[in-house]
Amino acid sequence: MITNLLLTLSLLQTPAQVTAPLEAPFHIAEDAIIVDAVINGKTISFMFDTGFGGQFIINDQINIGPYTGTVSLQDFVGVFQAHKVDVKGFQIGQLKQSKTVAEAIMQPVAHMSQSYGAHTDGIMGLGAVIDYVTEINFEHSKFIFHPKSLDITKRKPDNKRTFLIKMEPRGMNAVVLPTEINGQPLHLALDTGNAFYATTHKEVLERAKLWDSEKKPLFVKQSMVASGPVDSFSMLIPNATIFGVPVKDSAWDIIDLPAASVQSDGTVGFGFLKNFNIILDYERRYVWLENFTGKVKDDLKGEPGFALYRKEGGGYVIFMVYKGSPAAEKGIKEDDTLLAVDGTSLSSVTPSKVRELLQGAPDSICKLVISRGGIIQHIDVPRKLMVNYPAN
Repeated sequence: MITNLLLTLSLLQTPAQVTAPLEAPFHIAEDAIIVDAVINGKTISFMFDTGFGGQFIINDQINIGPYTGTVSLQDFVGVFQAHKVDVKGFQIGQLKQSKTVAEAIMQPVAHMSQSYGAHTDGIMGLGAVIDYVTEINFEHSKFIFHPKSLDITKRKPDNKRTFLIKMEPRGMNAVVLPTEINGQPLHLALDTGNAFYATTHKEVLERAKLWDSEKKPLFVKQSMVASGPVDSFSMLIPNATIFGVPVKDSAWDIIDLPAASVQSDGTVGFGFLKNFNIILDYERRYVWLENFTGKVKDDLKGEPGFALYRKEGGGYVIFMVYKGSPAAEKGIKEDDTLLAVDGTSLSSVTPSKVRELLQGAPDSICKLVISRGGIIQHIDVPRKLMVNYPAN
């Protein structure tokens, strides 16, 4: 018994005890990093979210111990309450640590598996890895926990493929880095949990003189945040410098609500970050970016202009048609069932594949088969960029 206890203790690595790199594999699902971790003796699959400053959010249907209190959470929309459970230890790959002061927040998150096309029990946040020099290596799908002796501030970036950025003193347990649009500075958080390219608020566009406050956006949709759905729209940002990286003509998601209650101007998400190997040194307050893909964004694609949900047992139902979209002009309606796209039946197709089928070159034709009230209809809909353009 004593031998087993000593063995267990010898495996616990505090940041000071990490003398060689420790690795933990992850896999890349649809717009997300998924990683397995052992929490209080149970293996749990997490979406890794640097935009969440805590340690863990876990599906409240999983029993990892008794509730020990409540905690307040804040997102783009507002503040909400959740139960919490003490975490007495966790392991991720080669890294095993006792975290008796850590906590897991218990929430209903069962929908996440469908969202990312991979089994997901919750969210692992920045707080779980913030004490380490943590590398998010997208190129080889793994975390690398480096010794404290690795000092990225000693590296010399070329500002073409490699970049060294100093964190801003904003937010709590957040990695907020400088960004610029239209010559206006923004303060955006590095957020692997944001499935989109970048997200900010409409009033930030007004501040940057890219949006007229009297203008009504086209193609308004709903985006899901932790506290619920919120109106949003896409905006073409003609020139930006994101975390020191020049970017031209990128599409951002814009939250159509005031930003007064948030600690930064928004977040930079998976669509940008997936092109980089990222080293976070929170103690020294620096981030290293290595652009291994040679890209900084995906090509902009057109789409018909509606949102879907997947029914239990399969099948896709249109729950929102964007006003002013080609789909709206062609008479597509809410509650229509989408059966096929360009000759491909959707009976056993994943959400990511459906999205891939619907998207394409602007002005190309998307051939849809829908069912409305049991009547089958074939409708050809042109694809269009569902973006708004700057006021100037």
